[in-house]
Amino acid sequence: MEIEKGKTYKYLREKREVTEAKENLKRFNQVRKLILDALKENDLTVDQLSLKVDMSKDEVVYWLMSLIKFGYVQTGSLDDMDEYFSYKLKK
Repeated sequence: MEIEKGKTYKYLREKREVTEAKENLKRFNQVRKLILDALKENDLTVDQLSLKVDMSKDEVVYWLMSLIKFGYVQTGSLDDMDEYFSYKLKK
């Protein structure tokens, strides 16, 4: 009796779908490009980014925290009223 190599892999590959993960990665890359392009010009606050990339503030905060986690963005300085952080590209 001959054993087919990779049979388990083929079975699992056919059974599982990874479309959701692919879509999430695709969305992450799209938003990453939008935010990083916006931050190339100068440091921006969440409000300014929200207007520039046309997203809600909640979405911008979510994506900014992800970009900070993965090392693309870092916090900058506080504004004049010491209320809001600006965000900038990590060098």
